[in-house]
Amino acid sequence: MSDNNLIEADIRTNFGKGAARKLRAAGKIPAVIYGHGTDPIHVAVPAHETTLLARRSNALMDLKMPDDQQLVLIKDIQRDPVRQIIEHLDLVIIRKGEKVTVDISVRAEGEPFSGTIVQIEHSTISVEAEATNIPEFFTVSVEGLEEGARILAGEVSLPAGTTLISDPELMVLSIHVPAKVEEVAPVEGETPAASEVPSDNGNPGDSDGE
Repeated sequence: MSDNNLIEADIRTNFGKGAARKLRAAGKIPAVIYGHGTDPIHVAVPAHETTLLARRSNALMDLKMPDDQQLVLIKDIQRDPVRQIIEHLDLVIIRKGEKVTVDISVRAEGEPFSGTIVQIEHSTISVEAEATNIPEFFTVSVEGLEEGARILAGEVSLPAGTTLISDPELMVLSIHVPAKVEEVAPVEGETPAASEVPSDNGNPGDSDGE
């Protein structure tokens, strides 16, 4: 485990919205640790370092507490809907060698056939992976694929030690030709738009059509 994942945490003894606001004002994030049959542990972690780690999906934290040290997985992040700062974290205890079920994003790589576009149908797939070796994302090649081509979850290449949990028939992406926006021709006898109506040069009936 890299030292970049080492986070020092304080045990929390005060709870509620007021206590949480004070923690955030002090540059810390309230969090709760659970899993493996243990009682929940309420902690506070440094906001800056934790926010940097949380940019990566399914990030691991080597949490150092006053009397203990736990390897945890960031399971859930609650953010302020306006400022997008982290307000609370749910952390799950994991053990080296065990496997966890996680959602991993899928990214398209390459360029499909000229004139077509990639339509992402499902941006993530669920897999079971080693807790200490969770892939950051999966890539699928769309190079040269033509209209109507599809890539299913079962066709995504997974690294050793990772097992697909999603339905293998789940469509991840498809290739389409963009819909063309066609000009609508005016209906015969329809009054033209104001900008197209000829100016009145003193000839009654010029703008009345037939």
